[in-house]
Order: sequence, then C-alpha cells, then structure tokens
Amino acid sequence: MLGLPSIPAFCLRPRDLRRGAVLTLVFLASVATAAGTGCWDRGEAAAASASAYGARTDDAPPEASRPAGTADREAVARAAAEAVAEGKSGKKAAQEVVSRSGDRWGTVYDQGEYAAFAEDLDGSWTGVGVWAGRGPDGRIEVDKVQPGSPAARAGLRAGDRLLSIDGQTVTGLAVADVIALLRGRAGTPVVLNLSRDGADLTETVRREQLRTEPVTVRRLPGGITVIKVASFTRGSGERVKAAVRAAPPGAGVMLDLRGNPGGLVTEAVAAASAFLDGGLVATYDVRGSQRALYAAPGGDTARPLVALVDGGTMSAAELVTGALQDRGRAVAVGTRTFGKGSLQMPTELPDGSVAELTVGTYRTPAGRSLDGGGITPDLAAGEGVEERAAQVLGGLGVGP
Repeated sequence: MLGLPSIPAFCLRPRDLRRGAVLTLVFLASVATAAGTGCWDRGEAAAASASAYGARTDDAPPEASRPAGTADREAVARAAAEAVAEGKSGKKAAQEVVSRSGDRWGTVYDQGEYAAFAEDLDGSWTGVGVWAGRGPDGRIEVDKVQPGSPAARAGLRAGDRLLSIDGQTVTGLAVADVIALLRGRAGTPVVLNLSRDGADLTETVRREQLRTEPVTVRRLPGGITVIKVASFTRGSGERVKAAVRAAPPGAGVMLDLRGNPGGLVTEAVAAASAFLDGGLVATYDVRGSQRALYAAPGGDTARPLVALVDGGTMSAAELVTGALQDRGRAVAVGTRTFGKGSLQMPTELPDGSVAELTVGTYRTPAGRSLDGGGITPDLAAGEGVEERAAQVLGGLGVGP
C-alpha cells in the first residue's frame, strides 16, 4: 500500500479539475493549483507541520459531523473496495462516489499521480514545460510554454492544440490522464501531435527535470521591492523573508500574489510571518474541530506593504492576503481573488489510490470565510496594478 506523504494544508492541486492544467505536472497548477486548490495533512504529520507555526490541533470529531457538500470517506472507501473485489478500478468507482457527493474539490488519484504530487511540491518535476487548459470547445490547448524548456526549444506556442501523445489521442481524456502520458523519466522522448492555425504538426521532445523559481525579486524606481510569489512550494516562505531583509531600509514592498494558485500552508504562514510579529494568521475547522495558525515572531511590522491580487490568487495565497489585510498590515490592490478556502484530507483506498475529500474551511483573523466569495481588495485595479500600488506606497511616504 502507498504510504501517504506528509503534505500540509493548501497543497497544490490539478488545474484540469477547475481552470486548466499544467501538462508537465500532475498536481502543480501552473505550477495549477493547484490549480488552484488544496489538500490536508493527516494525523501526527498534520499536527507537526501546523504546530511549527503555533497551530492548535485536537482530534477530529466523527464522520457524523462531516460538512454538507462533501463526500463520505467510508462510502468512498467501500465503493473502491467493492470494485477491486470485482476486478474493476477502485479509483474509478471512488471518483464516481465523490462526483455524486457534490464535493467541489474532492478527487481521487492513483499511486503514481499522488507520488508525483509529493515530488512536485519541491518545485521540480519531469516533463516538457507546457501549461495548458481546455479551450471553448473542450479540447486541450497550450496556454503557456516555460522558457528554456524542451517544449520551448521545439517551438511550441501558446494556442497550439494538443491532439495526441505518442500516438494516443487525447480527445475524451481527462486532463489528469493527459498529464500522466506526458510524465516519465528524464531523457525519454515523447511525440506530440498538435494543430496550429488549422495545420497539423508533429514534434518529438525529450523530457527533462524542470524547476520553477517560486519567489523572484526586482526593484522599482524609488527603492520599492517587488516580491513575486508564484506558488507556495517548499522553501518559498524563507525566500520571502530573505527578500524582505534584503530590501532597502524603510523602502516599501509589493507582495505580488497574482496568479498564485496556493501551495503548502506552512510556507504561506512563513511568508506572512515576514511581515508580522506573531499573532493569528488564520483559523480553520476539520469536521467541526476548531484550530488556528499563528505567525512566527520577529517579522518586519514597520515596512509599508501592498499585496497585489487577482482572480488567480487562490487558496494559500488568499490565506496570506486575508491575514495581512485583516491585521492592517497591508493594503490589497487588484481584483477579487478566486475564493478557494476549503481544505482536503487524503484517504488511502484499498487499491493504493488516494481520495482527497473536503473536511473543513479556513477563515481570516477577522472571521471571514475564504471559500466561495474570495477577498475583495482595498483598492480595485485592473490595468496598471503596479502603478496604483506605487501610488499607495507613495501615500504612505514611500517611493519617488
């Protein structure tokens, strides 16, 4: 049986289930979603990862207190066991139960997918460097190509339509299955049949070990530091802290969370801790059991701060935004965030597949739910977000 890796809350999830998918990844949305979503640690591993930031944990109540709109763990496991006994797919049977339950974020992964998930949380994976989503006709289209990747060197472009992989058509396949076809050992070839502007083309590319940098830093005129957090993979929280320490004394910071699909909750709390001196970051419940996450002490509480957000700001990124906004630490500028504030717990099934089922929700320090409505920025801005943010910092006495 598969031993479930220790994966804290707001793990990245597959974009294909919600808003498009990274074809080179199984579970990192764009690096989607996590898409854009999450999963939740279990047992002692969950308590250990949460307690690092002062989370209070206790035993979860029984299944009877399962929130509405979520799948029943026992029913899912039972369906998988019965299917396996009949020589059928336990994963497929479990997914059917989850789909009927109305659990918006619940899903089922096979062993390989889930193992790849754990690897991807380090920000590295084996693939060709393609992000994609479904077009209006439901077919898979390339949304983005990672610079310097095998796909980029082969000339793949955003807008290319993916037709087949190694001769297997992708028509009718779930995007998770397409992702599985693209993954493999580094150095092995994969043949991609695509359509571009009505013409078919075939490209053979070799898979490589790829990596994304979750945190990048740049300077604007006047000493303003822009810290872009693409996702909360391992180490991103410490990178944010280092960027804040390296920023010019007294200068303002833009924490750019636009397009951030989420990630590990411990990393999100660490990032928030860069700007807070302890205190509450979020509360959450697990089947009615109330818990809390706290920032580490010693953060920079004086530096002017603006958080940049948009509709792609999801999950753990919303947790950070809500904490900084509620505690008066940052002005949020941009557009309303996605609104993904539920958490999922992995359950191992009889055939080794893993069902991630929704078990609770997160709230900001002021008690606002992160799920459904998203976070409304303090200052709405579509175009020219950085310019508006610079004006805000200027009003706080920072910048040119």
